[in-house]
Amino acid sequence: MTGESPQKWEPVTTNGTIAVTNLHGQIDGLAVRFSRAGTEETPGVPSAVAQGAALIDLLNLRGHILGRVADYERAAELAERLVHIAPEDGTALLARARTRATLHRFAEAVADLGSAGRAGADEATLAAERAVVLQALGCYADAMALIDKVAERQSDFTTLGALAVLQAERGEVTEAEQLFDEARRHYRGTSPFPLAQLDFRRGVMWHREGDLGAAGSWYEAARHRVPDYAPALGHLAEVELLRGDPQTAVALLRPLTWTSDDPEYAGHLAAALHTSGRVHEAKQWRERAVAGYDELVLRHPEAYADHAADFWLTVGADAERGLHLATQNLAFRQTARAHALFQRAVLAQDRVAQAAP
Repeated sequence: MTGESPQKWEPVTTNGTIAVTNLHGQIDGLAVRFSRAGTEETPGVPSAVAQGAALIDLLNLRGHILGRVADYERAAELAERLVHIAPEDGTALLARARTRATLHRFAEAVADLGSAGRAGADEATLAAERAVVLQALGCYADAMALIDKVAERQSDFTTLGALAVLQAERGEVTEAEQLFDEARRHYRGTSPFPLAQLDFRRGVMWHREGDLGAAGSWYEAARHRVPDYAPALGHLAEVELLRGDPQTAVALLRPLTWTSDDPEYAGHLAAALHTSGRVHEAKQWRERAVAGYDELVLRHPEAYADHAADFWLTVGADAERGLHLATQNLAFRQTARAHALFQRAVLAQDRVAQAAP
């Protein structure tokens, strides 16, 4: 089975470049309003929480769209401040839960969701957030039960999209395809970001299935919707490299190394340059990726151990470090991908041992 061409059910949305510019403006404006909204010493606490929670959501969105770890970290810092201002406010606790889940601090995120529930947060929202955490941990049946519960109340774009992504991760490609289509039919917004994210996740599904044509088509659809969408560009570059076109991969990746602080793109650029025969330049980008991963693994091991492990097993060419990080990642979450990464690392280490004199 192959992926369907992204031609059906094309909703009209805001131009992606304009949307990114507007996102920057919204963040800057909210940051100013939040700073004026009040602290625990002033009467503006409810306003501060509302402004802060909105700002956190936008920072997390920009962090994903543009590949900015700094935005995730800023959102996490703001969330801690919000809970300090209003420790029993459900909105503040929910905002912190989201930032913790983004950085894969899942146990802490679940604790915050429990506290947010006791503080009166919306049950459907809490169920959706818990499903995200359970899915990330590989607890697919439990995640499905929660999403189904939410779907009983509303079968909208968000719920259908969540079901599509979950089925894709479970390997249920036929059902996922139907849900992806249905989600697109239910989209009623004008923002290009949700659709770009949905198309990107559809591309990831086909990428894992080994259908590079379908994967590339959906990554291109996401890129068409939001031209600066870093994950789509990065994954499209991977597809082009696998197709034997390192020059196109380099062209896709180089702009990302200017706008994103995620070392993944520097690592992929190093691989593409090396394949192109530009060994000296590849070495420079490899060193940049090494420095970036070393810092991120120290600051956020739960979120970046797997990416760092993959880097060391490929471009980094250090099987021992790859195995160490893959083992660390497996301790964080027992997903199929975590187990597969660990097995890759074990095999790589075995090959190194066999090659030793």
